[in-house]
Amino acid sequence: MSHTILLIQPTKKPDSRTYSDYESINECLEGICKIYEEHLKKAHPQSPSITYDISQLFDFIDQLHDLSCLVFQKSSTTYCPRNKDWIKEKIYIMLRKQAGK
Repeated sequence: MSHTILLIQPTKKPDSRTYSDYESINECLEGICKIYEEHLKKAHPQSPSITYDISQLFDFIDQLHDLSCLVFQKSSTTYCPRNKDWIKEKIYIMLRKQAGK
């Protein structure tokens, strides 16, 4: 369990910046997936269900102006910054594990 802070800036506008905090990296990654799902629901309000593949999720992440995580490191009691590529790799691993269950 590593406390994780998610920093998001969807557009170039500085006032679009927001953050969320999570008790673990996995909760944060699931939060990112939920953000994308909410985006899809707004884009397709008439659809009874939402489906997507990982490449669409990664395209969404790439389109965000900025997305990063600060992950608490117990050993040094500091937060380590993580970029989009790290986030996408961890999401891929998480979803692959979920698909295997």
